[in-house]
Amino acid sequence: MNTYTQSPWSLAELFPSHAGPEMETALKSLDSQVADFETVRPHLTPEISTDDFLTIIQRQEKITRLAYRIYAFAGLGFTANTQDQTIQTFKSRVEQLMAELENRTMFFSLWWKALDDANAERLLAVSGDYRYWLEATRHFKPHTLSEAEEKIVNLKNVTGSQALINLYDAITNRYVFKLQVNGEVKEMTRGELQVYVRQADADLRAAAYQELSRVYRQDSNLLGMMYQTLARDWRNENIDLRRFSSPIAVRNLGNDIPNEVVDTLLETARKNAGVFQRYFRLKARWIGMPTLRRYDIYAPVAQSKKTYTYNAAAEMVLDSFNRFDPQIARLARKVFDENHLDSEVRKGKRGGAFCWSVGPDLSPWVLLNYQGLVDDVATMAHELGHAIHAMLATEHSIFTFHSCLPLAETASTFGEMMLVDRLLAEETDEAVRRDLLFSQVDDAYATIMRQSYFALFERQAHEMVQAGAGADELAEAYMTNLKEQFGDAVEISDEFRWEWVSVPHFYHTPFYVYAYAFGQLLVFSLYQQFKAEGEAFKPRYLRILAAGGSKAPEAILNEAGIDIRSAEFWQGGFDVIARLVEQLEAIPVA
Repeated sequence: MNTYTQSPWSLAELFPSHAGPEMETALKSLDSQVADFETVRPHLTPEISTDDFLTIIQRQEKITRLAYRIYAFAGLGFTANTQDQTIQTFKSRVEQLMAELENRTMFFSLWWKALDDANAERLLAVSGDYRYWLEATRHFKPHTLSEAEEKIVNLKNVTGSQALINLYDAITNRYVFKLQVNGEVKEMTRGELQVYVRQADADLRAAAYQELSRVYRQDSNLLGMMYQTLARDWRNENIDLRRFSSPIAVRNLGNDIPNEVVDTLLETARKNAGVFQRYFRLKARWIGMPTLRRYDIYAPVAQSKKTYTYNAAAEMVLDSFNRFDPQIARLARKVFDENHLDSEVRKGKRGGAFCWSVGPDLSPWVLLNYQGLVDDVATMAHELGHAIHAMLATEHSIFTFHSCLPLAETASTFGEMMLVDRLLAEETDEAVRRDLLFSQVDDAYATIMRQSYFALFERQAHEMVQAGAGADELAEAYMTNLKEQFGDAVEISDEFRWEWVSVPHFYHTPFYVYAYAFGQLLVFSLYQQFKAEGEAFKPRYLRILAAGGSKAPEAILNEAGIDIRSAEFWQGGFDVIARLVEQLEAIPVA
């Protein structure tokens, strides 16, 4: 039996180092392959043969695989230590190189988008697994600029928006937070500080949030200015130049999710804010408060201090996966066995957690900041679920193995639910069981309602920035957003008006956040099917994961009997939450 210990990840499967001969050889090979690819340009005519067309795509796939490996090495290295100046410099060099290479190869996608429908359909008919990627590329035809303009945009982004994002990361990941614990002032990372917002001590919870706010508030004008600039850049490119109908429509098309589906999802979430307000009123009674403060929404309802060793957490997660399907557990175990998991907490390392799928031929890399709490165990299951999703889709091309953002949360959230079911079945401590039940609704709030209101704020903020709003006005809008979300069920102290500058997704990937709500509500539906059908459900679920990004998300889900255009479907997810709240309301308050 393996013993799992916390450690940094190894990037050796990508490259031994950023400055070694292997990297230099790869960079030269990439340049040579792109130069060779550039020679096909004269052959791109409407009458191109299907054989020549497929050969060109295969050459582009080879280039993309190598480029992804180089970019991942730089990005993962930076994530592991955002304060390392050497890796910062290398990452900037790689970003510049990738923009230049994209400029040199974009002639193919521009030609493909401009091709007449009859010849496009002729070529799509023989394109096999590349088909959906090619179809999705043509969706952007109305928003594509001239080749010269596209090249300028790519180069501008390296020293413009991407440079600002890198700067945001470098500034915020060096923050040091101070908190008095047991009479001693401790210095800690954001990840370490976040542990205390779920502690039983109400004063400690408040102090943790106040310290988070204090540190970010010191730079709020700077961080707010960066956000305004990124929002203007998003509009300048996507509304003024590319003629998208709205800022969020850019992300929707990238996800291949119709605008009306996202609107329906967010409006359904808005209508169901009262479900969580009911829950917060109930939670206040459980923890002995007349009204919850914003500091208290993740408070435990019992005094349980149970923690799990890293090895115990790994074994528990892998066993939960194995009970569902041994293949799932084998795939997850590869991430550990290949040392693709960085679980340590250390200064300079990016906080939070993620899974980075580099290509179908490589097991993904997973980042955790593991500290032993049950939430950390759930996060491990979540991120390994992402890895499983990617590894089930390895039969697809580099262009089609990775699912769109909304479907990307399917395996991760499903994995979490399997783990929680296992914990509830085996835990004998009633305090821990009660915490787990409440934690399920806490997590549903964090994943669905919080993220939906984040998306609603982003929609408003982008319009406000265009109208000339400053950081203070954005902060006021965020405060109004919180008040609508919580109603009179939660007291919101004034420092939370600046919480938005601490949300990295707003900076990194505008409008990403609704994918979490989409994924969680979808998984509620799938999990109900699993409970009802048992073994009969599993092949259909695994087919959803194995599809990766090889079909439109709506088509993948239609095959599973799910209509994402229906408000009733989304309401069904909230009905599951309402039933959970009803179960909790039926438990006598201790």
